[in-house]
Amino acid sequence: MAAKRLTSTCLRRLQQQTRRSFSTTIRTQTDGVFRALTENRIQTPWIDALREKERGGHDPTKASGKSETPTDRDLSPKRMSDSYHSVVLPLAREPWLLDTYANSSGHIRLGTLFMDLDALSGVIAYKHTGEGVTTVTAACDRIDIKHPLTEISDLEYSGRVTYATGRSSMEISLQVAKAPKEGEKVKPEDVLLTCQFTMVSLDPGTKKPVNIPAITPETEEEKAAFAQGEKNSAHRKHLKNRSLIKQTPNDEESDLIHAMWQKQLQYHDPMDPVRKPDNVFEMEQTRLSTAAIMQPQYRNRHHFMIFGGFLLKQTFELAFCAAASFAHCRPTFVSLDPSTFQNPVPVGSVLYQTATIVYTDPPVVSGQTDEPSSEGGGKSQKYTRIQVRVDTKVRDVEHGTAKPTGQFNYTFTVERDIKVMPKSYSEFMMYIDARRRAMRIRESVEHGSSDSGAKDRVTE
Repeated sequence: MAAKRLTSTCLRRLQQQTRRSFSTTIRTQTDGVFRALTENRIQTPWIDALREKERGGHDPTKASGKSETPTDRDLSPKRMSDSYHSVVLPLAREPWLLDTYANSSGHIRLGTLFMDLDALSGVIAYKHTGEGVTTVTAACDRIDIKHPLTEISDLEYSGRVTYATGRSSMEISLQVAKAPKEGEKVKPEDVLLTCQFTMVSLDPGTKKPVNIPAITPETEEEKAAFAQGEKNSAHRKHLKNRSLIKQTPNDEESDLIHAMWQKQLQYHDPMDPVRKPDNVFEMEQTRLSTAAIMQPQYRNRHHFMIFGGFLLKQTFELAFCAAASFAHCRPTFVSLDPSTFQNPVPVGSVLYQTATIVYTDPPVVSGQTDEPSSEGGGKSQKYTRIQVRVDTKVRDVEHGTAKPTGQFNYTFTVERDIKVMPKSYSEFMMYIDARRRAMRIRESVEHGSSDSGAKDRVTE
């Protein structure tokens, strides 16, 4: 009898230890966001923040009209190293943590990494600005795959502020790499991906931009990173001024639109023997849409807004599905091209997302600056590069006024000869906008630019 009691006691202790071990492991994750990042992103339990708001406390999502940024903030220039931050994601050591980072085929879910990277950019931004401001994600300038993972390993997230002039915005450069051994540095061949985020600092009370410390580069490497940030900033302004919302297409683009319109007429002319090839699809056939209620577990540190990384994860996975549905094969992610966050997404609102295949390379009809194309016939291409645009908007639950919240541009490669053709004027504008992005990458390679990842994105 004593032996049975002893066995029963040992069994209970073992079960308790197992539960504690399981609980400890589970606490290292929160819906894909590693705990070291989550603790910086969310500082108050949701129910406490909600009750404080219901009691008439300050709503951080609304402007109070009174400045809350300290007037005695230190705005003296800082070094890049001051904002450096790194986190090791122990995927090889924590199988339960890996559960939320692995997809059905056993590979890493890139969308989940993107969510983490936005959280990391927030940590780095606040190390640079201090706590007296509100910092939001304005844009993701680029995410490039450098060396795809071939095995499950611990990953190191790292980054720093690489460009800031003293105004309200800053560029943060990040990378994900295989975690190096203690005392060693990351090898270039171990870098999985690199990216840049643009963050903007606002006064918590007025919600208006406020100045932040400038960056003083010291080493040659830092000066090169700062110069690249300056180029990226100039390019964003150039794109804004050259936007198709403000200007008509140029002569070559107008000729291309006319040529595609003529091609459509040819396809539908009963007197013309040429018919639309089986591998050419109208843009309106490629759309894929979703709607979802935004839950508090994806909020940012200000409690009542969804953090930008969640939008990256959601839009990436929708873009992947749209590319797969279009090509009927598994797409390979190449890059996230410059994408913008336009308006915040409140907790409890409904987020609508629409993914559209807006450009294929080789294109269905070539312009002067395009590479030679089969133009819907002729020699077949083995690979096609697909651009997917995801537009997002938000409404309150009562379906009041809708606001655009962002545009995200993803590029994939598929092993199939397939092409998209616009039909309406709006689709032609989306097509031309996407083509400009493709042209910029090609020009970067031709001129030997150090533009991160450009070469990787235009070669197979």
